[in-house]
Amino acid sequence: MGDNKHKILLVEDDLNFGSILKDYLIINNFEVVLARNGVEGLESFNKGKFDVCILDVMMPYKDGYTLATEIREQDKNVPILFLTAKSMKEDVLKGYAVGADDYLNKPFDSEVLLLKINAIIKRKREVVGKTEPKFEYKIGDFTLNAKLRLLSYKDEEPIKLSPKESELLKLLSQHEDDLMPRELALTHVWKEDNYFTSRSMDVYIAKIRKQLKRDESVEIINVHGEGFRLVINKE
Repeated sequence: MGDNKHKILLVEDDLNFGSILKDYLIINNFEVVLARNGVEGLESFNKGKFDVCILDVMMPYKDGYTLATEIREQDKNVPILFLTAKSMKEDVLKGYAVGADDYLNKPFDSEVLLLKINAIIKRKREVVGKTEPKFEYKIGDFTLNAKLRLLSYKDEEPIKLSPKESELLKLLSQHEDDLMPRELALTHVWKEDNYFTSRSMDVYIAKIRKQLKRDESVEIINVHGEGFRLVINKE
């Protein structure tokens, strides 16, 4: 395998699906180690260094949550992407709670998987080598200081955001040009996902849109049923 290839740990108990997915990722220039269950997955993780871990949720011997927790005990930074049954929303929430970076509902579009893997690798690469967590974000003509919760427009006096506004806008900025899943935001900012917190998030998104409307190049797009995208239309 070439040294420039990113290495993926794929843990999937459906051998046919796992083999097909492994071959697809190899064709797209990834190095892939396939494990058949959570026990084998942990053994494989302990034997190598991986750029991304893709874990099925429902597996024999050791499920994806347990495996992710054990991986997180050894490496707090390695990206984890869960594969979950489409109807099991609780899988998504629990996945984020144990440290997942993203998830995909089965069945999924293989091209979407590639986009998510590359987005995760890009986000992780951007923080490598930084001694302090990033707290300042450029959003078109706006600047967000997430530590002080200040949003500045050009050289004007900054305005103070509420804690939830600041956290939500920071999360959107971290997913710029990528999907910010609703479940991720609700778990991260509201700590739970239910009808009331979901409606509350919609209200806060509307507030943020109102704050950002002075810059026409900035747009928060609603991806129906999935989440939001912060898009900066650069000319």
